[in-house]
Amino acid sequence: MLKTSYILLFVLLWTLIIFVYNASLKKAIVPPKTQWKKLLIPTLVLALWLILQYTISESGFYHNLSLPPRIPLFMIFPLLLFMLIFLYSKRKSPIIHAIPIYIPIGYQSFRALIEVLFYYTFLQGILPLQVTFEGANYDVLLGISAIFMGIYAFKKNASKKLLLVWNFIGIGVVAFAAFIFITSFYFPSIWGQENAEISEEFNQFPFLLLPTFFMPSAIFMHILSIIQLRKRLVANKV
Repeated sequence: MLKTSYILLFVLLWTLIIFVYNASLKKAIVPPKTQWKKLLIPTLVLALWLILQYTISESGFYHNLSLPPRIPLFMIFPLLLFMLIFLYSKRKSPIIHAIPIYIPIGYQSFRALIEVLFYYTFLQGILPLQVTFEGANYDVLLGISAIFMGIYAFKKNASKKLLLVWNFIGIGVVAFAAFIFITSFYFPSIWGQENAEISEEFNQFPFLLLPTFFMPSAIFMHILSIIQLRKRLVANKV
């Protein structure tokens, strides 16, 4: 049931992303003949990415916890670099700005759900306590705040500066959560442990959806929101 929950959350979020993307394509008046291509391409890219990471994981490559750390170098950093380049190149795209600003903000509420999954993963002995909300990971608070910030962003007079600050805080919270996971893998002494208490099972799917989809999607939505808000701030000054 735990593994199924990870998969269901992934399917739910990706379905939401495609639904919103499709709506933004129509709002940006993208020709119908090219809409299906723009929907198909990101789905294929994501599928290929997950298949690649699954294949690498099954080979046992990520089970080696020696330095340099393989998970950040070959799983997290390449995806983050791709996202940054993609969003920067599309920062002026009407498709991005056709998305309501409350969508990427409210999207972050999934982080409260993923924290619940982390806790049950800990109860099964797969994760150590420090990566849960009972330990040092407070990402659940950001997820809960996203509900209220999304509602606030729905208002026409919502402060864009406040929403910007919230997004930067959100990125910081993601970065700290990533720090907890990475150090738990590679530097467990920071947490008073002699050996990594993260089970090798967490290096397999569906748990690998965390570094290959959940965490990157949170950062992607934060950066997307920042691009939207900055443009609106500039437009208000003109």
